[in-house]
Amino acid sequence: MTDLISFTPNVSVKDNVPGLVPVITIRGVGLNDFSATNNPSAGVYVDEVSLSSLALMNFDFFDIERLEVLKGPQGTLYGRTATAGALNIVTARPSLAGVEGRIGGSWGNFQAKDIDGMVNLPVSETLALRFAAKGIFQDKGHYFNQRLNRDIGRREVYLGRAQALWEPSDRVEVLLKVEGQRSRSELGSGEFFGAVPTPAVPAGAACPGLPQCSDFFGYIDNDGDPFRGNWSVSPDYNLDQLSLTGRIQADLGFATLTSVTGYIKFDRQWSADTDAGPLPQLDFVTDDRVKQFSQELRLSGQSDLVDWLVGGFYSSDHVETSYSGNLTALFNTTSFTSSDQRSKSGAVFANGEWRLADQLTLVTGLRYTTENRTNVGGTTDLVSRPPASFLTMAPFGSPPIPIAVSNAKISDTNWSWKLGLNWKPSPQMLVYASATQGIKSGGFFAGVATSSGQLLPYRPEKLIAYELGIKGRAPAIGLSYALSGFYYDYNDVQTFIRDVVGSLPIQRLGNVKSAELYGLDADLVLAPAAIKGLTLNAGLGLLHTEIGSFASSSGIVPAGNRLPDAPEFSLNLGASYEFPLMGSVSGRLAIDGRYQSSAFKDALNDPVVAVDAYWVWNARASVLKQGDWDLSIWGKNLGNKRYVTQAVNQTVLGVGFRVYGAPRTYGVSISKSF
Repeated sequence: MTDLISFTPNVSVKDNVPGLVPVITIRGVGLNDFSATNNPSAGVYVDEVSLSSLALMNFDFFDIERLEVLKGPQGTLYGRTATAGALNIVTARPSLAGVEGRIGGSWGNFQAKDIDGMVNLPVSETLALRFAAKGIFQDKGHYFNQRLNRDIGRREVYLGRAQALWEPSDRVEVLLKVEGQRSRSELGSGEFFGAVPTPAVPAGAACPGLPQCSDFFGYIDNDGDPFRGNWSVSPDYNLDQLSLTGRIQADLGFATLTSVTGYIKFDRQWSADTDAGPLPQLDFVTDDRVKQFSQELRLSGQSDLVDWLVGGFYSSDHVETSYSGNLTALFNTTSFTSSDQRSKSGAVFANGEWRLADQLTLVTGLRYTTENRTNVGGTTDLVSRPPASFLTMAPFGSPPIPIAVSNAKISDTNWSWKLGLNWKPSPQMLVYASATQGIKSGGFFAGVATSSGQLLPYRPEKLIAYELGIKGRAPAIGLSYALSGFYYDYNDVQTFIRDVVGSLPIQRLGNVKSAELYGLDADLVLAPAAIKGLTLNAGLGLLHTEIGSFASSSGIVPAGNRLPDAPEFSLNLGASYEFPLMGSVSGRLAIDGRYQSSAFKDALNDPVVAVDAYWVWNARASVLKQGDWDLSIWGKNLGNKRYVTQAVNQTVLGVGFRVYGAPRTYGVSISKSF
């Protein structure tokens, strides 16, 4: 999923943990959270089924028809409501047209290899089956754990999908899908930085952040290699997931009825070394379990006046997450944090595109959503080491002590809406203006807490987006273009704040009263007729974000800070050139690059965890026969750029860590179609 930023301006995707918990931010709007109990601000859909939990964001793409990135609030056409936008992942469907198949594989550095394939089988004139699978195997990780004296980050992933398409008549279509994923892999870890000055720290310099700074126990990581460390947790990452989807579409004559049913069962275990050092100071073993069921019904039709759609959405989600904490070195104890969260959501929505004139359309949309969410959990000091726990000062032998408890229920009801105008001055051009309101429901923080007050629910966030844009094509010169300007009025922003209610300050999810955002997106694709086979593309993102004042552990932070993961400037560039070699065999050269300006990683705009601007370049060279075979060599992050994607400053506990993007990878791929 992190590859998306190479093609889409004003979109950021980062991993909270190396290889895990991706966060999608669109135009500065994104949920900077790590917990499985939360919904993403950017809705993610796989074949029209909304993914309810952040834990479900980790997957690999295979046998994909297309990806769609929609910017701005969504919710009057399908699925859940979302404030940031939506990512639609559409898998390749079975086809009645004939037998076809594909098999391919790749080999790369770090002893990486994968194999994937698909076969499409028409069984009869009305029934077709499609099977697809992928295996990913990496025998050497690009991290090295000095404590284990070996590389980590190895991967063993199996993915499979089976689909059946049944068309008993030209009015009815039934599509059934079962999909599974199994991973027995390893995760990397963040690069340590300390907060305690040592004699090597230059006079007058401030910690944390300098490589000469240590933790409270004198540990220093100053080797300059972000992929090398002394991490004290197991790197094992185990995941099992089963997904079932049923889609039925029926032409009723006056309208089309669509039903989409989805079920997901998900289970994973992984560990996080949040002190990034060799001692068990802040080590956690995490267990996430997710069960979700969703049902959507849509009825759509058209008349001379309006293209209309009405629909309903229901979901039931059960998320259990726990953190077994090893705090032995820092607090001489272990802990257990859990959250058992159940959510039920229902919505009705309607959308209409009204023909005011031959070239002018009015867009109206409305959605009503109600949601109930319960949470039972908290953090317990297990008082497991003599002579006493330094977390609660309870003597060894004491029963476990609950230090933060939640047993609460929240209910949200809200309205979302859209109002817009579409003007088509020509068949190749669209000019549009819109105002849209999106709501993201409230919830519960599910991380480690030291006071029940830190587990109080956070409020829903509301965003009103105003957008003006133009998109179109100029076929004579081979140009496609899209340009949009936007302004967001953002209230009760859900983001990480520092909470000092308990015995220790923590970072938890809370609300900042307000923020405003404005900017520009531009996309250009040029395929000049004068140079056959050449395609150039460019994407530009300009973004200004400003948060209102809010309270933090150091007092009131004045208005004017920037939102996390919201670079003011981003640029995507790409070029591909296809040329004949001999007969039906051709060659193709492609290169793409992504630039991102500096950005902050928290609402405090902490300079210690701010990230610098960077470029990343990728390239591919191929020899291929269209529809038959393809042989490619490729490279990602060709300059081996070391760039930070996430960072956390835990100064009060003497430590912090930074997560880096992957180093240079390269390899060869081959595929054969039939």
